[in-house]
Amino acid sequence: MMAENGKDEAAASDGESADGTSSSLTVERDSNLLRRMEICVAEAEKRSGKNAIGMQETFTVYLIETRPADAAAEGRAQPPDSVWRRYSEFELLRAYLILTYPFFVAPPLPEKRAEFVWHKLSADNMDPDFVERRRIGLENFLLRVASHPGLSNDKILYRFLTEEPCWKEAVYETGFQDKADSRLRAFGATFRVRSPQKCFIDMKQYSEELQSHTSQLLRARARVADRVYAVYKVHGNYGRVFSEWSGVEKVMGDGLQSAGHHMDSYAASIDEILEEEEHYADQLKEYLCYAEALRAVCRKHELTQFELETASQDLITKKQQRDELATGMVRTFSFKGVTNKLFGQEAPEQREARLTMLDELIAEAEDSVRVKTAEREEHVQKAWADILRFKEEKDKDLREALLSYAAMQINMCKKGIQVWSNTRESFLKM
Repeated sequence: MMAENGKDEAAASDGESADGTSSSLTVERDSNLLRRMEICVAEAEKRSGKNAIGMQETFTVYLIETRPADAAAEGRAQPPDSVWRRYSEFELLRAYLILTYPFFVAPPLPEKRAEFVWHKLSADNMDPDFVERRRIGLENFLLRVASHPGLSNDKILYRFLTEEPCWKEAVYETGFQDKADSRLRAFGATFRVRSPQKCFIDMKQYSEELQSHTSQLLRARARVADRVYAVYKVHGNYGRVFSEWSGVEKVMGDGLQSAGHHMDSYAASIDEILEEEEHYADQLKEYLCYAEALRAVCRKHELTQFELETASQDLITKKQQRDELATGMVRTFSFKGVTNKLFGQEAPEQREARLTMLDELIAEAEDSVRVKTAEREEHVQKAWADILRFKEEKDKDLREALLSYAAMQINMCKKGIQVWSNTRESFLKM
């Protein structure tokens, strides 16, 4: 896998994009962007302005800061370059990357609106906590793209990070939208393709299972968070009762008041705990969205395979037509065959003209098959190499996220034990 990734990176640094042109990539070799540039989404800011149809709207913009990586390594305090970007501009960048590099598993953006939330968490996309989590998610998206061996050296990505006013014009000038596949055509290819590669069929099935399992896990986590929040907050009733009771007791008063304080602290601690837990939930949500990106790569394989099969069948049909015309033997029923039997054969001049035309059509069909074969082979080679890279990255990320989540739950239980131990000590002192 590492060798294949190395080839992809070399091809990227040679300046070749998905369609063989040389206009999209920088030419620096053996280096992804993250090795040369520090990238962060430093802050978010709420703004108001008019939208495309002249109506007033409120939106959030995000400050992207970049600086050369060697400046920090050399200890130079170089001020960062900065640009402001809206979420919709991140969406445009990702759409460009998906259409320009359909053989790569494109990193997903953070959710546009909060999903799988427990009841206390706001689903408002202007909520400060949600905006902060999205800021972190957008930074993670940029870091993943900037470290990707095939995506990181794209010139449009560099302009997105560094050029405030004119990057949109640059991305539209690439004509990336012309590469979009019709939804109906792609949907038809899924059901009509005859011989897709088994590894891509299996990977598409895996992406559906990954999406299903992560969504179920997120729903279970939201339900557990609701219940844990309620249990913690109910402990506040202990605190209130102990504090009120301490007012009427002389001997036990100090112990009851201390126990009430411990219970109040325990009840209040859940807010910070669940805020930390949202971080791990966002990591799972990222791979929930990654499942769709993985499935998109597999659908593109189905489409390239279907186009090759269609071109091959067209070539076979044209060759059969020529053979029938050259030999006068019609192998399948056709209206032309019936008319020949009724009215006789064509004149020699007409027959020669049709043979010449069919020869030209056959040559064109052979060229089409060669082009479609090359496209299919390129997609298979690059897509499978990137899928292997993605799987290795996914295994590492999810393992770390689940281990950290388990450690957080253990610490939460330990804090609960400590609170009750302290409460017990308060009771012993009465």
